[in-house]
Amino acid sequence: MRLRETTNGGSQTTDKKQMPDFQYTAKSMSGEQVTGLLSADNESAAASTLALRQLFPLKIELAEAAKKQERFRGRRVGNRELATFYSQLADLLRSGVPLLRSLELLERQSRNQSLKLVLADVRAEVSDGTRLSEAMRHHPRAFGDLTISMIRAGEEGSFMEDVLKRIATFTEHQEDMKSRVLGAMTYPLFLMLAGATVVTALMVWFVPKFEPIFQKFEDKGELPFVTMAVVGISHFIGNYGLILLILSAVTGVAMSFYGVSEEGRLAFDKARLKTPLIGRIYRTLAIARFCRILGTLLKNGVPILNSLRIGKDAMGNRVLSGAIARASENVSAGKTLAHPLRACGEFPEETVEMIAVAEEANNLEQVLVEIADSMEARTTRNLDLFVRMIEPIMLVVMGGIVMFVMAGLLLPILQSSSIL
Repeated sequence: MRLRETTNGGSQTTDKKQMPDFQYTAKSMSGEQVTGLLSADNESAAASTLALRQLFPLKIELAEAAKKQERFRGRRVGNRELATFYSQLADLLRSGVPLLRSLELLERQSRNQSLKLVLADVRAEVSDGTRLSEAMRHHPRAFGDLTISMIRAGEEGSFMEDVLKRIATFTEHQEDMKSRVLGAMTYPLFLMLAGATVVTALMVWFVPKFEPIFQKFEDKGELPFVTMAVVGISHFIGNYGLILLILSAVTGVAMSFYGVSEEGRLAFDKARLKTPLIGRIYRTLAIARFCRILGTLLKNGVPILNSLRIGKDAMGNRVLSGAIARASENVSAGKTLAHPLRACGEFPEETVEMIAVAEEANNLEQVLVEIADSMEARTTRNLDLFVRMIEPIMLVVMGGIVMFVMAGLLLPILQSSSIL
């Protein structure tokens, strides 16, 4: 429930401009939580007004400060900076430095402005008695569900330092994997873009300069088929290239809007999994990420159902997430995890078998991390092999297209030279 009130030490007034606005959170006598805006001379006057209205204030702050706080609560912080923060916080806590003092030190020394603002807000909430995990929850773009769940488990089990170190290691590992994948795909994409640019330039600017010469051969009926094809393609690009470009842009925008919808996301996720070669790599990486997150959470004392929910959301694919959701329902009914994973058909048989054996041996968390290590190592090898294969293939394709264009340009000239 939200309220808007104006008071001056408990008495109402119509002169709202002379008093600052306070945003408050309070509880009523029935236990209902109430939030709203309150104009008052100061915090004490606002608290008095809430007391007169039989509301117990939980938090009172200037509305302007609250708005400013909400603005930077949406800030995103890079994973590299977060990994360093987790590691440094773990070292400080292990050395006996209190949590508030540790947050203050890390806030002061941080060179990343977004991280500095986030830490300032987290420290302020912790100093008010809020648990670290709850303070981090107010910054969803900086701290994910995985981090918050692990820190909550560390708070409850009194092993915060170990949890922070594991989060730092996990974050670094995920970032390294992402960088490796992006780095492997950079060169092939560059080759594709360069090849398309060269061929377009040849067709648009180079081929038309030879058309007066080709016209003489065409009048004699001696124009080779290859040359006719090159000229036809050049005319098509020249006449309809702009239209094709606009249609491509419109299609791209339409696909992006479709991709935002639930139906579109599901369709794209299915397409990613079915794409030859790339789909297999994508599937393996998603499953490896799920296994690592699930194993890490279980190792840190997070209940399996909550761990499955976080792992499901972190997979990044709705088809695979749906399979995990169905598996969660079976687990909540008292069944094993391996059976529904095998039934969904989305997980490799050897992975499911390892999970089944681990459940029987009661070391699921350890085996899941080992599965993730194995799958990521295998995926890295497959990705490197894919990149090594695609580079020469793209070079041959580009060379073939350029040779086709050059043959179309030079063949009439070579034929006329042989006749002479």
